[in-house]
Amino acid sequence: MSRVLITTDYLRPGDEVDQYLKSAGLTTRHDPMTGPRDPEQLVSALAGMDAALIANEPFSADLLARAPQLKVVVRTGVGYDSVDVEAARGLGITVSNLPGVNANAVAEYTLGLLITSARRLIDSATGVAAGTWPREDGNELRGATLGLFGFGAAARAVLPLAQAFGMDVVCTTSSPERKRDDTGVRFVSFAELLATADYVSIHSSLTNRTRGLFDASAFARMKTTAILINTARGAIVDEHALAAAVRSGTIAGAALDVVTEEPMPAESPLRGIKGITVCSHLAGQTAQARRATGLAGAEELVAALEGRPRFAVT
Repeated sequence: MSRVLITTDYLRPGDEVDQYLKSAGLTTRHDPMTGPRDPEQLVSALAGMDAALIANEPFSADLLARAPQLKVVVRTGVGYDSVDVEAARGLGITVSNLPGVNANAVAEYTLGLLITSARRLIDSATGVAAGTWPREDGNELRGATLGLFGFGAAARAVLPLAQAFGMDVVCTTSSPERKRDDTGVRFVSFAELLATADYVSIHSSLTNRTRGLFDASAFARMKTTAILINTARGAIVDEHALAAAVRSGTIAGAALDVVTEEPMPAESPLRGIKGITVCSHLAGQTAQARRATGLAGAEELVAALEGRPRFAVT
């Protein structure tokens, strides 16, 4: 009987996912990731495990090599940069993600960050809580230009929402032209996107090409009134450069759902910068998305153990 380690924090013993896995003849063990932990704890948790249903915690080459029974790793989400895919491939471990599973949740959240930033809602609420009554004006989204960096499922789900608010949409993507069939989007170079967008929203995976791509030179090419939105991966943004850019007025601000190190450490350069709002990586975390993600992850795990993965990245 195959054994499964579950580290995703919203999955619980006896829940729908647990019942599904047990009905497939698997034995489950829950060891939720609630924050950074000693890698040795994860090595110990993986002992004797054939498969793992995981959150964002790092599955390094060393860790994978120390889990000789492991055959399958499934990420309950889209990004899989926390897993050393090359090492997994060399060890014969199948790694899967769940593309598009939480796209609607991320899209709605992105619009929430756009509206919050445009209308200065955080400043207003914080001011009222402090006993003042802020009356600074905000901006309407209608007529503004949204720049999408990336054109995967989440960005595609953002598109009709932005258009419903009357926004013009431009996009920079590495997707092949056959996948650029959405009307109302103008595909542009990265330089043009930075120069023309009032709001730049990141929807790209973290790769060697995108790591630190939004750096000081990128911010220098953006409008001084521009807002950066990131619901993808924190490390795509150079956080020291972003803090400096907002502090100096090079760009107007940023609304971030992700940061390079999570939870955000006390010494983060993003702390205490007026104009920068940081949320706790919740874009894909709705009740509906969590249920869909948990079940889809369980189904993928069972399929992969049977040698028929649908979303393998190795």
